[in-house]
Amino acid sequence: MPNHNGSAETVKKSMKQDRFEHPDFYAIDDLLTEEHKLIRSSIRDFVKREISPNIEDWAQRAHFPFEIVKKFGDIGAFGPTIPTEYGGGGLDYISYGLIMQEIERGDSGMRSTASVQGSLVMYPIYKFGSEEQRKKYLPKLASGEWLGCFGLTEPDHGSNPGGMVTNFKDMGDHYLLNGAKMWISNSPKAQVAVVWAKHEQGRIHGLIVERGMAGFSTPETHGKWSLRASTTGELVFDNVKVPKENLLPGKNGLGAPLMCLDSARYGIAWGAIGAAMDCYDSARRYAMERIQFDKPIGSFQLVQKKLAEMLTEITKAQLVNWRLGVLMNEGKGTTQQISMAKRNSVQVALEIAREARQIHGGMGITGEYPIMRHMMNLESVVTYEGTHDIHLLILGNHITGIPAFI
Repeated sequence: MPNHNGSAETVKKSMKQDRFEHPDFYAIDDLLTEEHKLIRSSIRDFVKREISPNIEDWAQRAHFPFEIVKKFGDIGAFGPTIPTEYGGGGLDYISYGLIMQEIERGDSGMRSTASVQGSLVMYPIYKFGSEEQRKKYLPKLASGEWLGCFGLTEPDHGSNPGGMVTNFKDMGDHYLLNGAKMWISNSPKAQVAVVWAKHEQGRIHGLIVERGMAGFSTPETHGKWSLRASTTGELVFDNVKVPKENLLPGKNGLGAPLMCLDSARYGIAWGAIGAAMDCYDSARRYAMERIQFDKPIGSFQLVQKKLAEMLTEITKAQLVNWRLGVLMNEGKGTTQQISMAKRNSVQVALEIAREARQIHGGMGITGEYPIMRHMMNLESVVTYEGTHDIHLLILGNHITGIPAFI
């Protein structure tokens, strides 16, 4: 018999521990290898042990737990697709996706820390860097000894990164870097930054800038309502002398940073569904334990409608992400396919978070449950690594052949 005296407080007390169970309505696990499932299990255990018990406190206090960086390194969350000879995991893209999914199930800010390190710092150094740069930086980044950040967005150039004004000049024995970047995850704590700037002829290049270089500072961004457990800031370059060997030699032009963003967006597509799963799982449990009108609210049609729609959208997104992972493993995944997956996953996650908040009633706005934190985080995820509308226009350009954002 249900507990007819069930109250929000009773349900609250019963759900404080992390009892997450992932939905798999279409038996997608059958499409995964045993290695995939082992990796997912190990990251899930890590999240339940290291993140879930602390994340609400971190978010409430806007605290970035810097000690998590080394722990991420220890479990292989940084650069999982980077070859093992450079400290990476040597894993495939589905493994990478599952890692991001599990970490973002814990918190989007935690996933941002990991995906920036792997996709936006380690990836360009591996893909475009010299062998000397790979050996110098990648092992330290993979282990979590160093934290890195990625400098592309500027105060006046977000969706139009090609308009950047950050620039460097050839001074003979070094480059002189000037400019500023904004909304940079990890920057206040980063030892190294991969920075995109224009040379004197206007061509975009990547430069590796290290903390301690004179004129380089990383002011922290305060007052965020979103991604409160991650650290965000600026990159400011005031006549910074950058050694010539810190130029990434392998590729230049806007296509280079955009390739990095493809890798990051792929991880976001998986990660956002992790947040959606957490909201769904919490709502499902709450609906079965919260008593109103002498019965669980899960017995009411409109609550069942919400839960059924959540599960449907999660299942569809899981299949999209899995298929995209297969294409990525085959070297066939395209920018447009990644844009579709990123955009879809974040939209699905936001809608599920909002519906889950309603199921939780007033409790949904408190830190006793993850819902409002996920919802606020996703309001950043829907904007960064390409805004929701820009990804729509990337698809529109692919469909029509007509770019609408130029």
